[in-house]
Amino acid sequence: MASKAITVGVGIPMIIVGALMAWLWAPIENDLQNQIELVGSSIGILGVIFFITGLFYSKEPVMH
Repeated sequence: MASKAITVGVGIPMIIVGALMAWLWAPIENDLQNQIELVGSSIGILGVIFFITGLFYSKEPVMH
């Protein structure tokens, strides 16, 4: 069973914030463009990891 709290509450907002930082904020700043792109991309990648983790998370262990 997937965890909506992790997937929707953490993963998706991190992906959106990272994308907005890398695509919209970074081109505006000339001096810190590379650093902002790095931080935005890192936040987005962590968001994808949290999203995937939320899909596989279950409170009860699966026993076969």
